[in-house]
Amino acid sequence: MRTICIFTGTRAEYGLLRPLIRALAATQDVTVKLLATGSHVAESSGATWREIAGDGIAIDERIEVLMDSASESGVYTAMGLGMIRYGDAFRRLEPDLLVILGDRFEAFAAAAAATVCKIPIAHLHGGELTFGAIDESFRHAITKLSHLHFASTEAYRTRVIQLGERPDRVFAVGAMGVENIRTLDLFDKDEIDRRLGIDPQQPYFLVTFHPATLSPKRPEAQLNALLDALERFPDHTVVMTGANADAGGMAINRLLAARAAEHPGRYRFHMSLGARLYLSAARYAAAVVGNSSSAIIEVPTLGVPSVDIGPRQAGRVRGESVITCDDDTAHIVEALRRALSADFRQRAASASNPYDRPGTTAQIVDILVSHDLSDLLHKTFYDLH
Repeated sequence: MRTICIFTGTRAEYGLLRPLIRALAATQDVTVKLLATGSHVAESSGATWREIAGDGIAIDERIEVLMDSASESGVYTAMGLGMIRYGDAFRRLEPDLLVILGDRFEAFAAAAAATVCKIPIAHLHGGELTFGAIDESFRHAITKLSHLHFASTEAYRTRVIQLGERPDRVFAVGAMGVENIRTLDLFDKDEIDRRLGIDPQQPYFLVTFHPATLSPKRPEAQLNALLDALERFPDHTVVMTGANADAGGMAINRLLAARAAEHPGRYRFHMSLGARLYLSAARYAAAVVGNSSSAIIEVPTLGVPSVDIGPRQAGRVRGESVITCDDDTAHIVEALRRALSADFRQRAASASNPYDRPGTTAQIVDILVSHDLSDLLHKTFYDLH
């Protein structure tokens, strides 16, 4: 029997991990333990642990790390508290392997605690680049603390190896989020309009905007440029989802909520849509706009234009359906006009997605279940030369 603990700290991360959780739970001789933390248990972020429970997935550890203060001091306090509480949870759960996805500060704290507890780590989405966010550093640090690596593209696999990880422990498997699009039963347009409360006759932008934590601009200034640009498209409804729990996230959410309250007919703010509703809404959007990784990794498979704003996702591999622009109003307006053009929409509809590989979840499950763990903690540095 192999006990595998899966760590989740955000709604977006859980949406990606859900098929893996279910596949592992259905695998013989595997026990799955789920640790939910971060914004999942923060009321200010929608307390999205309820979404997990609603899916019928048991939460074995629900860890509060004081995420209701999205300031720099709040972040490092949450990290410190997380290391203590995650370590205690790992002692209780006694997993043979810990699965971590991505690059959040909570994930780094969990990886550090697991390292001290001598628990091998399997890391998903390593090797990627996001020059505009501190997640860039957390991601590579988690890679160095991990023992099995599941990269989303061959280029990212190469970068993980460049960081000194053994090639026989690094696998290019694609992105589970892309696979989700094919396996989730997405809502039809009528159901989306009803759930989002929008006019079915009016096209809409789907907007998600997170703090670019390494930008010299304040989060409010980053967002206001986008809101000003959206005012140039009065014939489009704007569906906005909440920012993450990074420093500045609460300030962004206050602005989004205020805009929706001032203009309820045109702007709709939802703290969390969940994976199924988000991807369903993206499928029918005129464009997906902001600086979320989903616009680069998942949305291209839907054939919908994406507009990636500012430095937050700089460095990520992207397909032809993604338009990149600076975070000032003029450039955002130009990018939105291009995204709405018939020529670009046709191009986006047929563009390939570099993150798309068949059988992603099945490959990950097979390796997690079959890989020899007996010597996994002992790492050697793989030198390219």
